[in-house]
Amino acid sequence: MTTLRLRPEDPADAGPVRRVLATAFARPDVATPPEVSLVDELRGTAAWLPRLAMIAEYGGEVVGYALLTRVRVRPDQGSDVPALALGPVAVAPHRQRVGHGTAVVQAALDASTELGERLVVVLGDPAFYQRFGFSPATELGLTSPWAGLGEPWQALVLPPSTSEEGPPPRGEVLFPPPWSKV
Repeated sequence: MTTLRLRPEDPADAGPVRRVLATAFARPDVATPPEVSLVDELRGTAAWLPRLAMIAEYGGEVVGYALLTRVRVRPDQGSDVPALALGPVAVAPHRQRVGHGTAVVQAALDASTELGERLVVVLGDPAFYQRFGFSPATELGLTSPWAGLGEPWQALVLPPSTSEEGPPPRGEVLFPPPWSKV
């Protein structure tokens, strides 16, 4: 019986990840979807967190991907606070609608909780992301260039690592430069 294996990406996975992203985000008007370049460019930045680039592998084939990278929340007063951005999330077309997307996202969120992360933002389908606990980011006082898109701009507050942790940060979410090309 073949089972789904969830694990962090390793350097040898770059090609298979590109293929999953390219097929999952394929559009007739572009040769290479911008999500492929986004991941390639993020790999070379301080935003890249190797343990939070999660692979779903089925039968030895990379079939899913969920990436969490570093962003910052700039509050009205005080210093920037670290947070995470989820995306892109992709599943190879021939393995969609069988739970691989849910599994790889949950694995990435679990890994971020284990690392003591506190806040994750995403721009995506509310019907999918609400199952993980995401809610409108504006309700948490978070803005971004995508906040004007409404419901797809979402956030998730992860469980605190200590009982002394205060509320999650509020303010403008600052994305690393590669995100401006998406």
